[in-house]
Amino acid sequence: MGTALRTVSGGTVLALLLTGCVMHETRPLAKINATQASSEISTEELLDVAVHVFDPGVPSEIAKNEQALNKKRIYPDIRAAESRYVAMMLRGTLENSGQWGAVRVCPENVQFVDVSVSGKIIESTGAKLALQVTVKDSSGRVWLQNKQYASGADTGSYKTDAALKARDPFQNVYSEVANDMLTAREALTAQNRRDIRRVTQLEFARDLAPQAMDGYLDRDQKGLMEVTQLPATDDPISTRIGRIRERDSGVVDTVNGYYANFADQMSNSYGQWRRASFEEIEKEQRTLNQARTRTYLGAAAVVASVFVPQQCGLYDYNCRRLETGVRTAGAISGAASILSGLKKYSDAKTHALALKELSESFQNEVAPQVVDVEGRTLKLTGTAEEQYREWRELLHQMYLEN
Repeated sequence: MGTALRTVSGGTVLALLLTGCVMHETRPLAKINATQASSEISTEELLDVAVHVFDPGVPSEIAKNEQALNKKRIYPDIRAAESRYVAMMLRGTLENSGQWGAVRVCPENVQFVDVSVSGKIIESTGAKLALQVTVKDSSGRVWLQNKQYASGADTGSYKTDAALKARDPFQNVYSEVANDMLTAREALTAQNRRDIRRVTQLEFARDLAPQAMDGYLDRDQKGLMEVTQLPATDDPISTRIGRIRERDSGVVDTVNGYYANFADQMSNSYGQWRRASFEEIEKEQRTLNQARTRTYLGAAAVVASVFVPQQCGLYDYNCRRLETGVRTAGAISGAASILSGLKKYSDAKTHALALKELSESFQNEVAPQVVDVEGRTLKLTGTAEEQYREWRELLHQMYLEN
């Protein structure tokens, strides 16, 4: 009987120990900041950057399978909003570093820029952000190729609303990308950087006037675009294209403003969603851990109660009654623990549903804008890609009319 009591008591102690191990404290992460420019950069070497809207990262094979998407915590509407927001956060990090020229968020079809950044969202919840990033310059040189960046949330940003506004919980990711881009740029010579700017200008001109600008660019042995000759400073075609390019920059700035307004409008509600998402994920994980512990220990207690060793004499009825009581108590305790574990699994599903409801309530719509560029009116409706595609067609018309 003593052994039986010790068996049940030991199981209880083990349950308490394992349950206690589930709780843990998440500490704020060490902050990573983008390297700031320490001196003025020559205009001829100051590279402009286009951060393209990120791929939302919704797998095509499950894009219409809501259950599969929910299991991976992928909510297409939110991912669509995040694809713009993430690009804008990276743009802000690059711009604030003072290391670059004009930094804009652009649709993918904005091609003629010194440095292009494209990426894909691998994972995005309130608890973790993972991105895949590619960076190239206009000559075709690859700076970063599908490099992955990931970080858990800096929980310090979730403590108060002020802290959430002061620093994005995943600022470390953006800072790491910015620092890697800076390292790649610094590996280039000053002549490389000047050539990149010239290639950008000539590629824009060749797109508008392919015949007139033929022969100014060619590829070297490495497959990189290089300048073979420059147009005369007073060349009338170059002057006309220069004026058109200024108009193009104005439209790209407007599209960038569209994304900036969008990010501003969604910032507060998105920050709150992230924080709630983080809390729900933490609760769900904690609940699942507790459920496993209680279910396993409950099953162990039932098994232990069944195999309590016979220690009473054949006619020692008092001893046998106590022994039976121990078995019964162990079985009841174990069954209760199993039921408690099953309830925890149910609670975990409730948390997952709460997270889904939070996601579905997120709104990401902005009003269309009207752009007036030197007497030409363009209404920005539909996607930014469609807007800019229409604008590029208008640019070609401008060139033919001049």
